[in-house]
Amino acid sequence: MTYILGVSAFYHDSAACLLKDGAIIAASQEERFTRKKHDASFPKKAIDFCLKEAGISIDDVSLITFYEKPFVKFERIIDSIKNTVPFGFLFFKKAIQSWVKVKLWIPSIIRKELNYKGKMIFSEHHEAHAAGAFFTSPYKESAIVTVDGVGEKACITIGYGKDNHVKILKEQHYPHSFGLLYSAFTQYCGFKINSGEYKLMGLAPYGKPIYKKQILENLVSISKKGEVSLDMKYFSFDVGKTTINNHFCSVFGRPARKAEEKMSDFYCDIASSIQSVTEDFMTILLEYAKEITKSENVCLSGGVALNCKANGELLKRNIFKNIWVQPASGDSGGSMGSAFVGYYNYLKKERKQIEDSLKEQIYLGSSFSDFEIEKVLKKYNIVYDKKCDLDLLEVISEELKNKKIVGCFQGRAEFGPRALGNRSILGSPLYVDMKEHINMKIKMREGFRPFAPVVLEEKKENWFEMEDSSKYMLFTFKGKNKNKIPSCIHEDNTARVQSLQKKDNEFLHNLISIFEKKTNCPILINTSFNVRGEPIVNSPFDALNCFFRTHMDVLVLQNYVLFKENNKKPHKQFLKKIDFELD
Repeated sequence: MTYILGVSAFYHDSAACLLKDGAIIAASQEERFTRKKHDASFPKKAIDFCLKEAGISIDDVSLITFYEKPFVKFERIIDSIKNTVPFGFLFFKKAIQSWVKVKLWIPSIIRKELNYKGKMIFSEHHEAHAAGAFFTSPYKESAIVTVDGVGEKACITIGYGKDNHVKILKEQHYPHSFGLLYSAFTQYCGFKINSGEYKLMGLAPYGKPIYKKQILENLVSISKKGEVSLDMKYFSFDVGKTTINNHFCSVFGRPARKAEEKMSDFYCDIASSIQSVTEDFMTILLEYAKEITKSENVCLSGGVALNCKANGELLKRNIFKNIWVQPASGDSGGSMGSAFVGYYNYLKKERKQIEDSLKEQIYLGSSFSDFEIEKVLKKYNIVYDKKCDLDLLEVISEELKNKKIVGCFQGRAEFGPRALGNRSILGSPLYVDMKEHINMKIKMREGFRPFAPVVLEEKKENWFEMEDSSKYMLFTFKGKNKNKIPSCIHEDNTARVQSLQKKDNEFLHNLISIFEKKTNCPILINTSFNVRGEPIVNSPFDALNCFFRTHMDVLVLQNYVLFKENNKKPHKQFLKKIDFELD
């Protein structure tokens, strides 16, 4: 048996993924265990989990792969500093400390932390993204497009995958990065970069793209081949200060919004404008990828591939016959991609198709037995009931019908940024004020943030303008009945839909089916089980912590159900204040 351990670390969203003969055994982000969102540290806990899940030790691992080449990245940073002398000195001082202490010694750190004596290789960052997208796709051959902030040097790549091999055909280098352009607008609108980009996307429908012309005339030009050219006069990320500067702000005549400042129409229009530029850019890039690969299929990866609004537009524009977006397109997914690079590009193994299902692609994290769950409940004197599946579904559906908010903790945790039913907060979409209620009382986040609907696969076309499945919540679609489900249709009448087949999550499918019988609605609101600034819950203890610190009404831990009203005096452990860094 061939076990390959893929690792991503030391930038953000550190993670580990374990393959056994090309099949994904386990994958998880380090943040789920450390409870530090976007944790960049070496993913020792995630690695330990993966090995335990497979029932092996580190000695059984044939190959460890790391998701980028540190020395190539260091070379790019040194070149960038030389090009910005003397303005880059402070950046150099900060960067060199990090590299000298940690990043130049990654091979030694991996061997020491894991006591590993076997073979180790390093993939390129965009190669890992490309492999993660293609080898999880249902296609035998495909164009591959990757767009993110920056890897070693590449920011945008076009590749091609066939059978068991992935090859990068075209690439564009730092600093001309569309991902960093989008992050600049993230900062300008008052959100945290490498964390708040999805907020910028959620804000866009509240505005109009009236600043699109200013963006294209001043900040960026885009060629017919999707080549990006930034005017670096307006940016500061290359000298290590903030992403933007006063010149950037002068283009729009307003300063950057301060974090937590009340949102104005101006910043809504800014968000709408850069979102429109993003959709046009991705269209041009995919058109060129189609031209040079001649494929009918395309796989998308990198952080920009998580822009589900742009993905929804790409679907409508029919550039490719088929589009696949890797569910874990960010840096955490680099651990999976680098493992595939090791298995296919390095070991030359025969291609094994991975099933297009939540169980194979997403449900790859931690799980807990009934014994482990009950042990935690008893330890903290929780009042609970244990119910058989049918009784449990009946109780939960009735609570949802009556406007209760339910935390749902089932089976294996999801890998990547989306909660797709196993670590989710569920609510009824039928109430006009449900969106505001969950945002303010449960998630503790901005009121403009949208919620995603999970709909029965067989009923999706009655409620949304969609023909294909959308299992991973990575595309937006127009709603058909906004007046009936007002809490999960966004300002522009779109929704980030998850369509659910019974084979992918029988528990959630049955729950929605019973809810439909009670309400004539085959849809629930599905949002990740966490509060703002906190990673998605991983363990029963995490779930209890989140439950008692919010206005959630019901918590379901597999077949165990507990009600807030029956647990009015929670254990002191759940009364301790936890400050999560706001994103």
